[in-house]
Amino acid sequence: MIDTKKEQERDELHRAIWAIADELRGAVDGWDFKNYVLGTMFYRYISENLTSYINTGEADAGNLDFDFAKMSDADAEEARDGLVEEKGFFILPSELFCNVRSRATSDENLNETLERIFRHIEESAKGMSSEGQFAGLFDDFDVNSNKLGATVAKRNEKLVKLLNGVVDMNLGDVRHHDIDAFGDAYEYLMTMYTPPMQSWKSSHLTVLRLMSLPTVKPSSKS
Repeated sequence: MIDTKKEQERDELHRAIWAIADELRGAVDGWDFKNYVLGTMFYRYISENLTSYINTGEADAGNLDFDFAKMSDADAEEARDGLVEEKGFFILPSELFCNVRSRATSDENLNETLERIFRHIEESAKGMSSEGQFAGLFDDFDVNSNKLGATVAKRNEKLVKLLNGVVDMNLGDVRHHDIDAFGDAYEYLMTMYTPPMQSWKSSHLTVLRLMSLPTVKPSSKS
């Protein structure tokens, strides 16, 4: 029996991808477009996953009004080590997808902001068993590519459209997110462009599966 709701969500996701493609038409070729869309979806996913994990823990402790996205970076730093042990990575509140996207139009250095955040996310996993999965995870997301525009302003204009396009994607409540949406987006993008992106699929989906585990133990590396 066909799951009508799931089919509707899939259609909405496909339309959102097409909308981004229309915004970036003529600027980014198929291979790079897939890297940008899937990389941004991944950034949104791990941001929402971490936020939901923390907020749920606070709510269970009776702090119902707590919102990690509104927490100061200084206060959040105090919980970094524990969260990295539990989740395998860490993102500062100011570097969460939702906050970066809300400031994107006024950020004249958005490309540098994203580059720095992606580096921070990768570096946060160092020394953990997740280090191998996060190392170089955003290497294919070139925020300084001339394909996005000849000037920083033009490139940032495209990056803003990319962030806005991904935020418009209906991925449902983060508590019910799974890798199906990313797998479906990957397969759909495969029908739009060639050649295949096997390297992206394997590396990013591995991290998503890793994040579904209850805890990530520290690595035995010295």
